[in-house]
Amino acid sequence: MDVLLHTCCAPCTIGPYERLVAEGHRVTGLFYNPNIHPFVEFRRRLKAMKVLQERVPIPVLYDEEYGLHDYLDAVDWRSPLRCEQCYRQRLAQAAHVAREQGFVAVTTTLLASTYQQHEAVARIGREEAERQGIEFLYRDWRPLAEPNHERAAAMRLYLQSYCGCVFSEWERFRDTERHVYRGPGPLAAPEDA
Repeated sequence: MDVLLHTCCAPCTIGPYERLVAEGHRVTGLFYNPNIHPFVEFRRRLKAMKVLQERVPIPVLYDEEYGLHDYLDAVDWRSPLRCEQCYRQRLAQAAHVAREQGFVAVTTTLLASTYQQHEAVARIGREEAERQGIEFLYRDWRPLAEPNHERAAAMRLYLQSYCGCVFSEWERFRDTERHVYRGPGPLAAPEDA
């Protein structure tokens, strides 16, 4: 079966791609992630996907536009459903591209992440595929999460430290000083003052 695999990032793509190919599917990736911020992070993840593609012969369709405005238009940051709105934005586009390009089914590497709301991803994926008249190929790839990351590290792929959106970045780093300058800085008061 011809399957479009929405790819959230290079590390999460490795295992699902290989499993689908082993099942006999013809798989093409789709990198569409307007949620990834800031711009430098978006470029890192896009580059990592291209590096993976050099090492694993996966055909990939790329949307290389930095989607800040589209993402902010689609997601209400105040809503407890913010993540579901983000999933819907990406999975609706993936299902649309799949139908337009003649794929029989669509799926997503979001199903490989232990950090995503798995049931919501599966539900929204089914809804969006049904809207487009194609199949949503559900697989629980969460057991592949750790092996995916180990293989990505061995391939020297960029490994991100947060989901991708500016809100997840803030949630990830707000309670840590690990990435904050620790010195006194130029505005520190002199010790003898």
